[in-house]
Amino acid sequence: MPDRIAAVAGGGAAGFFAAITCAETNPDCRVVILEQTAQVLTKVKISGGGRCNVTHQCLDPKQLLTRYPRGNKELIGPFHRWQPSDTVDWFESRGVDLKVEADGRMFPVTDSSQTVIDCLMAEAKKFHVDIKTNCGLKSVLKQEDGRFDLELSDGHYLTVDALMLATGGTRAAHGGKLAISLGHQLVPPVPSLFSMRIKDPRLKGLAGIAKESASASFGKSGQELTQTGPLLITHEGLSGPAILKLSAWGARVFADADYTGTLRVDWTGGEAVPFIRETFMRCRRETGKRQLGTQAILGVPQRLWERLLEHADIPGDRRWLELRKEEEEALLRELTQSRFQVEGKSMNKEEFVTCGGIMTREVDFRTMESKCCPNLYFAGEILDIDGVTGGFNFQAAWTTGYLAGKAMAG
Repeated sequence: MPDRIAAVAGGGAAGFFAAITCAETNPDCRVVILEQTAQVLTKVKISGGGRCNVTHQCLDPKQLLTRYPRGNKELIGPFHRWQPSDTVDWFESRGVDLKVEADGRMFPVTDSSQTVIDCLMAEAKKFHVDIKTNCGLKSVLKQEDGRFDLELSDGHYLTVDALMLATGGTRAAHGGKLAISLGHQLVPPVPSLFSMRIKDPRLKGLAGIAKESASASFGKSGQELTQTGPLLITHEGLSGPAILKLSAWGARVFADADYTGTLRVDWTGGEAVPFIRETFMRCRRETGKRQLGTQAILGVPQRLWERLLEHADIPGDRRWLELRKEEEEALLRELTQSRFQVEGKSMNKEEFVTCGGIMTREVDFRTMESKCCPNLYFAGEILDIDGVTGGFNFQAAWTTGYLAGKAMAG
C-alpha cells in the first residue's frame, strides 16, 4: 500500500501538472486523475487553433500580473515561484521546444498541441500517475481524520489523503457544487474572452479583414472600458485581441448589460486628432487630385475604408482637394468613433474562459490549499482567476497546478 493517496478531479492542464508534480515530488504517493469524460487534455488539444499557446514570453512577474483581470493580487507570490521561464524550462527539458511569435505568444515548434499532450502523458506515465477516464467525482465526504471518501461516477469508492479540484470553469457547475459541499463559496461565473455579435452594413461581406491596431470601448459615458490591439471582422461581427481583451476586463459589465449596447471603435488605434488632421492636410497637399475612395490612410484596409467613407456620406470619387469641412469632420468621427450595436456574444474556438469561481480569499496561494477545508486544493480555472488571451490562462494553470502538486505530496 502507498504511504499516501492524492486524487485530482479534472484531467486538464492544471490537473495534469499538479498530478505529475505531486508524483515526482513524492514517489511513495499514489496519484490518481479522475476525468468524467472519455478524453483528457481536451482544452489543450484545441487551444490556439490546435497549436496550443503554452505560455507567453512575459518574464517580469509585475508585468505578467497586468494580464489578469481577476486574481492579479493573489498571483504575486505564485508567479515568483513559477513563472513563464519555469514553464519553458520544464517543457524544453522534456523535449518540447517552444518558439516565440511576434506578439509574445509561445507555441511548440511543431505547431501541434499533440506535442504538448504527448509530453504530459509521458510524464504522467513515467511517475505512475493513474489516469481514470469516464470516471468523475460524484460526491465527497470529509472524514474526522482529515481524509476524504470519494464516490466515483463509475460506482467505485476511494479514500484519499489529499484532494484537488481542477474541474475547469464553474459554468460546468459540478466542480463548484463539490466545493460548496466542502464549505466554499463561489463568485457567480460569467463568460470571459468572447467575440461580439454585430449586424452592421459597414461590416457586411468583410469577414476576415483585420486592422492591425484599433481601440474598442464599451460602457457608460465616463466609465468606458477601452482596449487596443488587432481587430478582426468576422461573419458574426467583431473579434481579435482588442475585442477579446475588452471582453475579459469587462466580463461583468457585459453580463450586466446582457451583452447588448454600444461598442465604440477607433480604427486608428488611438492616434491623436491633430495627427489625423495633419494626415488629411498632407493628402490634400501631396495627392490632392486623387479620389478618396482609392487612397486608404492610417493603415485602414481598403475595403473597410470604402465602407467608412460611405457611412460618412462621402462619395468615393471625391478628390482630396474637394473635401468639404463637414465631410472632413464626418470622416474624422467615423475613423475615431465608429459606433456599433452589440447584439450578443459569440464564443469562438478556444475562447471559453470563465470569470468567477472559488473565492480567492478562501485559498492559501502559497500552497493552493483551502482555508475552509484542510487537505483540499484548487488549481486552474475553477478559481476566480482569469487572464486575457495570449497564453496567460495556461500559465495560471501551470503555476497553480505546480504549487498544489508540491503541497499535496505531503
